[in-house]
Amino acid sequence: MDLPPDPTPDGTSPRTFALGHLRPKHSFTGCSRISDYELQGKLGEGTFGEVHKARSKKTGALVALKKIIMHHEKDGFPITALREIKLLKLLSHKNILSLEDIAVEHPSRPTDKRKKPIMYMVTPYMDHDLSGLLDNPSVHFKEAQIKCYLKQLLEGLCYLHDNHILHRDMKAANLLIDNKGLLQIADFGLARHYDGPTPRPGRPMGDGRRDYTGLVVTRWYRPPELLLQLRQYTTAIDVWGVGCVFGEMLVGKPILAGESDAHQLDLIWDLAGSPNDDVMPGWKQLPGGEHLSPRPRPGNLQSRFKEYGSGAISLLKELMKLDWRTRINAVDALEHPYFKMAPLPMAPEDIPTYEDSHELDRRKFHDRKANLPPAPKGGTVGVGPDANGATAGFTSGDAYGRNGVNGSRHRDERPYRGDEGGGRRRDERPWEDRRRYNGGKDERWNGRDHRTRSRSRSPGPERSRDMYRR
Repeated sequence: MDLPPDPTPDGTSPRTFALGHLRPKHSFTGCSRISDYELQGKLGEGTFGEVHKARSKKTGALVALKKIIMHHEKDGFPITALREIKLLKLLSHKNILSLEDIAVEHPSRPTDKRKKPIMYMVTPYMDHDLSGLLDNPSVHFKEAQIKCYLKQLLEGLCYLHDNHILHRDMKAANLLIDNKGLLQIADFGLARHYDGPTPRPGRPMGDGRRDYTGLVVTRWYRPPELLLQLRQYTTAIDVWGVGCVFGEMLVGKPILAGESDAHQLDLIWDLAGSPNDDVMPGWKQLPGGEHLSPRPRPGNLQSRFKEYGSGAISLLKELMKLDWRTRINAVDALEHPYFKMAPLPMAPEDIPTYEDSHELDRRKFHDRKANLPPAPKGGTVGVGPDANGATAGFTSGDAYGRNGVNGSRHRDERPYRGDEGGGRRRDERPWEDRRRYNGGKDERWNGRDHRTRSRSRSPGPERSRDMYRR
C-alpha cells in the first residue's frame, strides 16, 4: 500500500517541512575546552576511541565525553559525526539523548602544528545502557518494568518518525537508561531524514519511495527486507528493531543472534515462519530472494514466548511481521492493548536503581570475549548475488564472530558508518569485507600494510560495547 505524501502548509516536501519546524533545544556557540571538565573514569574503549565519565566544572553535572575520531584528517571532520551533531541539536524530546556541548582538547604544545585538536561530544551521563543491564546477572526485569521501558522507546521513536527521521540502528546497546527510570535513544550516526509519510493511526507504512543504503542496522536487529536487499525501505525497519529489543527484555538475551546474514534469515524464518506470497508478498522479487527456497515452517514465536502471555505475543507478532508494508507503526504500537493489561507499565520513578552497567563494568560479569558478530561496516550486506557474482551469504560478522574482533559475550557492535553521502573508512571495514576487486576472491589485508595481503585470520582488539560508543 503506497500512502500519499503528508500535506504541508507551504507545499514543500515532508523532509523540508520537518527541517523547518524542528527547533534546537540545546544550542551552543563555539566550543568548550576539555579542561572545563574533570575526568572521573573511563566508560568504554575500542575502535571508536574512548568515552569518559566527567563532571562539568561550571555546572557540577555529570556528563559523558565521546571522542570524535579523525581517521583520515585530510578528509576533514567525519561526516557521520557531523550528521549526529546536526540531528542531536535539532531534536528535543525526553526520550532522545541530548547534545550539550562540544569540547576541544588542544595539543599540549601550541607550536606543534602536526597534532590536530581532539573533539569530544558532550552528552548527559546515563547510568546504564539496556544491554549492560541485561548482561548484569543481578538485574531481573519485571513485566511492568519492561512495559515502562518499551513505552518510552516507542514514544521516542514516534517523535523521530513524526519528524521524518530514520534511526537505522535500533538495538539494546543504543538505549540509555538512568537510575530515575528514564530511557533515551542514542547513537544517531546512521540516522537520516526520511522522504516519506509519517506514521498515522491505523495506517501501516506501505512501500518506500526512494532508495537508501542497505548498509545499516546491526545484524541481530536487521529486518528481513534489508537482509533480502530491499533499498526502498521505510520506518518499518526501526519497528522491527523495537520488536527484537522487546523480545530481548523478555528473555534476557538477543532473540535472533545470527552468525551470518544467511543464518540470520534462517532464524527469522524459524521465529516468524517461512515467507510466502500471503505473509510477505513479492519477497521472491527482491534481489536476495530470487535464489532462496527456505523449507516451510510455521514459526515458533507463540510457543517461544508463551510464558509471557497473549498480550506480549500479540504485540511481538505485530512488531515482527515479515511484510514491512503491513508491519505495525510506532503510533499504533503505543495504543496496543498490551499496555492496558495487568500489570500496567511501572512509573519510571518506581523502577529499582542498579549499579552502573557500562562496558568496563560488564567485564566483571563475564570474563570472556564475545563470539558473535557486529553489523557490517562495509562490503556486501544481505543474501543473494553480489556485484561480483559471488554469493553474499557471509559478511563482516563471519570474521568478527570467529576472531573476536571487537566482540563481547553475545552482544553486537556498531554497523558500518557509510551512507549515500558518506565515505568509507578503510580501518573500519571488517576483515571479511576488506576485499580487493579481484573477481570476488577473498583476500584480506593484514591490517599493517595495505600493499600486503594475507589469508590468515588476524585477531583484533577485544570488542567494546559501552553505551556511548558508536
